[in-house]
Amino acid sequence: MTIAHRTHHLADGREAVFFADRGTEPVAQVSDRRPLGERAGHGQVRFDRLTGEWVAVAAHRQTRTYLPPADQCPLCPSVGGRESEIPAADFDVVVFENRFPSLGPELGALPVPDPAGERALWGVPSPAYGRCEVVVFTPEHRGSFADLAPERARTVVEAWAQRTEALSGTTGIRHVFPFENRGEQIGVTLHHPHGQIYAYPYPAPHAARLAARSRAHLQETGRALMGEVLADETAAGERMVLAGEHFSAYVPYAARWPLEVHLVPHRQVPDLAALTGPERDELAVLYQDLVQRVDRLYTTPTPYIAAWHQAPVNAADRAAGWLHLQLTSPRRAEDKLKFLAGSEAAMGAFINDVTAEQTAARLREAAR
Repeated sequence: MTIAHRTHHLADGREAVFFADRGTEPVAQVSDRRPLGERAGHGQVRFDRLTGEWVAVAAHRQTRTYLPPADQCPLCPSVGGRESEIPAADFDVVVFENRFPSLGPELGALPVPDPAGERALWGVPSPAYGRCEVVVFTPEHRGSFADLAPERARTVVEAWAQRTEALSGTTGIRHVFPFENRGEQIGVTLHHPHGQIYAYPYPAPHAARLAARSRAHLQETGRALMGEVLADETAAGERMVLAGEHFSAYVPYAARWPLEVHLVPHRQVPDLAALTGPERDELAVLYQDLVQRVDRLYTTPTPYIAAWHQAPVNAADRAAGWLHLQLTSPRRAEDKLKFLAGSEAAMGAFINDVTAEQTAARLREAAR
């Protein structure tokens, strides 16, 4: 059975894509009667000549919704006369354009910086082209990805894959990044279980660095860098957390965070859209297993960032890149968080409080 989706539009023209659990039909009709004004957004990006990176400026986001009470949650279904961002009484999974986007709603191509022309970019901001989307996992206000029914987790995976494919083919988009921020300590502004997708008009800095190393390694050795790392971690064994037919998870040898784990497909694929049906099936099971283990480490839910590292959309990076999940948490003890202070925040030089081997052992012990 396939997982179907259907696209609708909100009152201000934003797209909303409704996904249905396998074997059912997505929302057929919506009616968003809210008197919404002009779409928010219209920010800018500025080029940093010292680092060679783009920085987005989104001053309009200062007025976005911040930790509203449950009866005012914009991600709950529109019921009982209360209208939310989701004009449906019931749904399974929905992805819609963010009402307060960091990037977009305009689409276009940024200039490609080169050393000779970078000075011309100074003092002349460019439009913040791109797309920011919200992925709502469930109509239920309480809970988390770990609490979803298995079939719902699979629908979320399908939504990530479909949106990755659609956004990768959108004008000016050069990198698609699905992620989930969980917990107020991470900076979450809405409690409802959800994630986000950023479609950048440039490769995000970390993705660009990883892509450059992956291209160089492939050219020099003929082997994919992530595939080599996965093989070495599997052989070493002490940092492995779980293994399936298509995916394995391990705590990386040089983990930067007190809690960090990578979930990696056994087959080289550049992004979620390139996974087969059976691979997506197993991914939903193993990823949910992983976040459930993370929640068992302490007596209260663990804040985390789940980041899907996908290759930038150009052919060279896709040929060398290898999809993987990086799940990190700043929680270093039951009542302690690791803050990014001088060395980490200013220099990017991480100092971890926990060894990778200790973290891997704890995650193995937290199995069902």
